[in-house]
Amino acid sequence: MSALVFIICWFPAAKKGSYKYVMNKKYKWIGFDADDTIWENETFFRETEYQFAKLLSEFCDEQTIMQELYKTELDNLKDYGFGIKGFMLSMIETAIRLSKGKVGIDKISCMIELGKCMLNKPVKFIDGSKEVIESLSKKGYKLVVLTKGDLLDQERKLSKANIKQYFHHIEIMSDKQEANYNKILEHLNIEARDFLMIGNSLKSDILPVLNLGGSAVHIPFHTTWVHEEVENNKKLENFWELEQMAQLEEVLGL
Repeated sequence: MSALVFIICWFPAAKKGSYKYVMNKKYKWIGFDADDTIWENETFFRETEYQFAKLLSEFCDEQTIMQELYKTELDNLKDYGFGIKGFMLSMIETAIRLSKGKVGIDKISCMIELGKCMLNKPVKFIDGSKEVIESLSKKGYKLVVLTKGDLLDQERKLSKANIKQYFHHIEIMSDKQEANYNKILEHLNIEARDFLMIGNSLKSDILPVLNLGGSAVHIPFHTTWVHEEVENNKKLENFWELEQMAQLEEVLGL
């Protein structure tokens, strides 16, 4: 696959209307994270965590419950992976531990229902995401979805969102390390220098792709899971940070 050699410098967060031309090439492939990039996700987890804390309020204070749930989730990632089903099991495990086995079946049932409610939430697009994806697809970009999470849940959301027709490839990933991205790029015969990744997580969406020689656009979401938080004080090349998805086409020079 032929490709132009390019150099892109790092810019601070771009504000709408503050630039006329930023990127100096047209990327052949653009990857999109899904959760909290295309549609809202973490908001539902936060809401459920507070409901979970209320269920266990007779056993512990809210802060302790939240901390213990997070610890349980991390311990279980190697067994359950990312997603709502693993979160449900982690809630139940945390409840049994914090209550020393005294939590009632009624409350366990409530936790299961909380999880099922999350699985059946409607897809809530983040402002501008669907319109930008449709526009880029019509302009000839090859788009891919690269997202973590439970397979059935993500497939369900993609169907509800009715956007699968805009994507050349959809990959629901077990994790987002450099090796995971490299495997997908090789499978799709994509040169890293031709690839631009869009996502809300520096840790999972941005830094692994930059380390492989790709480019990335970070669009932070107002709520981030603690596990996805990472400090980065380095000056990054091939990197942009936007406030909203609607700015992407302007940065691409379209």
